[in-house]
Amino acid sequence: MEVLWAPWRETFITQPKPKRRPCIFCAAGRSQNDPEHQVIFRGRTVFALLNRYPYNNGHIMVAPYRHIGDFESFSQAEWNEALKASQELLARLRRLLHPQGFNIGLNLGRVAGAGFPGHLHLHLVPRWDGDTNFMPILAQTKVISQSLDSLYHKLHL
Repeated sequence: MEVLWAPWRETFITQPKPKRRPCIFCAAGRSQNDPEHQVIFRGRTVFALLNRYPYNNGHIMVAPYRHIGDFESFSQAEWNEALKASQELLARLRRLLHPQGFNIGLNLGRVAGAGFPGHLHLHLVPRWDGDTNFMPILAQTKVISQSLDSLYHKLHL
């Protein structure tokens, strides 16, 4: 097995984390300005927005309006609407971006990758053959091929 040595990650892992930062999901959920928050879907109990730090082009997050952090607090109505919205968003992504696959999931807790562990959200990540290449490994650079504004205008209802 090859090991990739990445000592630059030590600072990220060991630096103190901010005590409190505003919840991006609560701000977007309350806002009337969808383009500013890149909200592309609003339902009765959940909404969807583009990820400003996407893993891949077209990375969408579906979140309840309620500020809840654990999976067990997701109401049946929120879960049903989140899944229905996800189906509709996946169809829209297929039609407009033509991905060959998707990663769909929840990051529960900071150690699992949740940037905002206090506000549950579902990730929809389009994938293409070859979308992971040498750039992140050799150049510590992830290439995203489309601007968020362009993507917002394509996906917004």
